[in-house]
Amino acid sequence: MKGRSPSPIVLLGTRFLSPYIMVFGFYVIFHGHYSPGGGFQGGTLLAASLLLVRIASGTKIANLQFKDYLATPYAAIGVIIYFGTGLLALIMGGYFLDYEQLPLPGLEGADLRYWGILIIELGIGLTVMTVLVLIYDNMVKGEDYA
Repeated sequence: MKGRSPSPIVLLGTRFLSPYIMVFGFYVIFHGHYSPGGGFQGGTLLAASLLLVRIASGTKIANLQFKDYLATPYAAIGVIIYFGTGLLALIMGGYFLDYEQLPLPGLEGADLRYWGILIIELGIGLTVMTVLVLIYDNMVKGEDYA
């Protein structure tokens, strides 16, 4: 990958395609508790949209979209969201990830499960997206590409 310059056609294609992949990734995450899919699949789609730009353009342009030093803290935040939701249900007297025990005011039964699963899916999606980007960034670290 040394000494290459990004192709303007490839850059244009990735800049056009990446937002649509992101929107579909968010769709999969937000509708994961209704249909097949969810946090892991949506997280991989979000990572694919980021990695598409990283592969096509190089480090300088890719860091404008998602800073490489934010991957580890965001992955930790995603794990904390997941674990914190389960621990909160445990503290409230239920089982780990027993969504009906979450202390969300004004919600009962099915609504608590709805919001609990959505919170979990967001945490998983954030973690998967950032870990996949982190893996790619660590693989290409030290390469001299634009």
